[in-house]
Amino acid sequence: MTTPQHPLDRLEHYYDSVPRAAARAEDFGPLTLFVREGPGWPYYARPALGRPDTAGAADVDRVRARQRELGVPEAFEWVAEVTPGLRRAVEASGLRVHEHPLMVRDRDVALPGPHPLVRVLGPEDPFLASALALPHVAFAAPGTGVGTAGPAELAAETTARAGDVPAAADRIRAGRTVLAAAVENGVALCSGMHLPVGPVTEVAGVGTLPSARRRGLGLAVTAALVADAEARGVDTVFLSAGDDDVARMYGRLGFRRVATALIAEPAE
Repeated sequence: MTTPQHPLDRLEHYYDSVPRAAARAEDFGPLTLFVREGPGWPYYARPALGRPDTAGAADVDRVRARQRELGVPEAFEWVAEVTPGLRRAVEASGLRVHEHPLMVRDRDVALPGPHPLVRVLGPEDPFLASALALPHVAFAAPGTGVGTAGPAELAAETTARAGDVPAAADRIRAGRTVLAAAVENGVALCSGMHLPVGPVTEVAGVGTLPSARRRGLGLAVTAALVADAEARGVDTVFLSAGDDDVARMYGRLGFRRVATALIAEPAE
């Protein structure tokens, strides 16, 4: 199969491919719903690859009804510049849309050297379980400011999510997931992953324990993931930043905004 060369085309093929290793795809015409099979982060619905930008509110409503039936989040993800009409449809369905800078790394920008606390984790690493649980603690307290959640909260989350570890270890063995973490004094302080599919990978789930923020650990973990990806021969590394402030941080590693990632979910 020929790999598309335009950056957004490459990302569209990636978005369609990466969930299929752990999810089944349900066809809703102009939309595809990915339903995870087994433990892990839930997936979402997104525009069907190669279909015209024709989804309407009724299509979104049908997918949302199926998501409720399955007990999975009513979530949609897409790229604004590729499928501009979908925003109107999801908002007509009653969903709220969030915008995130979509960034691709410029390989001409040098990476910083290895951080002494950061390493890539193997499938048997003793910190695998806590590194997998850590983003759940981090994302429960959004933002970049130092917070109160620390080792005790991480330990509780690690115990609660112990069932996620075997499947994640299998994905690491298969090369579908690469996990990195910053570890200090026996505690994982920051973790993240990249998910390679051929020559493209996404850096995702980078989160820092709130009590350990403002130490540059998120940037260091991201740099380690990028270095690993490029050592594996990946030539397109991308991510979605939480906001413009986070995007500026990633800009220090050579990431440049190419588009806008949109996420839709029910309004609270």
